[in-house]
Amino acid sequence: MDFKLEYTDSKSQARAGVLHTSHGDIQTPIFMPVGTLGTVKSVHQRELADDIKAQIILGNTYHLYLRPGIDVLKEAGGLHKFMNWKRPILTDSGGYQVFSLSNNRKLTEEGAIFNSHIDGSKHTFSPEKVVEIQRIIGSDIMMAFDECPPYPCTREYAHKSMELTHRWLDRGFKHFSETEPLYGHKQHFFPIVQGGIFRDLREISAAKIAQVATSGCAIGGLSVGEPTDMMYEMVALVNTILPTDKPRYLMGVGNPVNILENIALGVDMFDCVMPTRNGRNGMLFTSEGIINIKNEKWKNDFSTLDENGTSYVDKEYSKAYLRHLISVDERLAAQIASIHNLAFYLWLVGEARKQILAGNFAEWKNTMVTKLATRL
Repeated sequence: MDFKLEYTDSKSQARAGVLHTSHGDIQTPIFMPVGTLGTVKSVHQRELADDIKAQIILGNTYHLYLRPGIDVLKEAGGLHKFMNWKRPILTDSGGYQVFSLSNNRKLTEEGAIFNSHIDGSKHTFSPEKVVEIQRIIGSDIMMAFDECPPYPCTREYAHKSMELTHRWLDRGFKHFSETEPLYGHKQHFFPIVQGGIFRDLREISAAKIAQVATSGCAIGGLSVGEPTDMMYEMVALVNTILPTDKPRYLMGVGNPVNILENIALGVDMFDCVMPTRNGRNGMLFTSEGIINIKNEKWKNDFSTLDENGTSYVDKEYSKAYLRHLISVDERLAAQIASIHNLAFYLWLVGEARKQILAGNFAEWKNTMVTKLATRL
């Protein structure tokens, strides 16, 4: 992967860059909407591309493997063609989902044996198989298979988990290097830093991942319940070790404040279900703060959702109308809220990029995090 680092902020570690992929360029920092099952919930692909201006979306290896299944995806010619998405796709490895199935999985040296959450059927994910699945999906960026340790856990558990992740990484990267893409476009492989909340383990893991980060690298095992300050501490530490000429992806993070603070620590890529999941439940993220649109105070408020107007829904629909749709459980409410929140997230990282390039990021970020944490 060709990653061009354009500028680093002088008062923080914030970076602006460009990733070049076979399905288009990605300007960083970037947020990736989560399309778990081959769709970003409640949002049409046309809206993703034209209104939200998503440059890359995320798919989920575990869920796509189970449904629609790899045979269907292979016959379709990969996920891009299956869902009619012409821009880049990143797929996670399924490690986090397997971690979530703690009562229905068993970890071995070979891989993870787990029972499907759908029908209880038994499956095995090995590092090699996860690469093969992601070859069939055809994502532009695939993730190495890892174990995501829970929080809290003992240092002994985190250590053993990290070492297993590193052994799986060696096997997965070997298999990636010995196989070819199926659909004529390049695929890239990101290893994942683990180590829990233990500084020495994070340092060891980051050094290991730096050796394998041929295209880019990811930071995993955070935003799993640990205090926010601890997450920032681990990210800051890891980013002193990871290569500066490769993109850095912080997995599963987060709310707008988390994103800006981690951009300041040198992170380039983010994903999170929060904008769509919280939107469906009536939470709107805006440039002035957070709105719970279910509150009575918005019943007769006919102003736009966000005065900055980060998407067309901000211009066409009022707070009062969206509150009405939410209160009567209309499906359009989920669509409007999801489009608004995703467009806001993409606006936020785009504005962060502008401020980095202008040399104003640190001051702008400090002003914005106060606003973004405010409950309106």
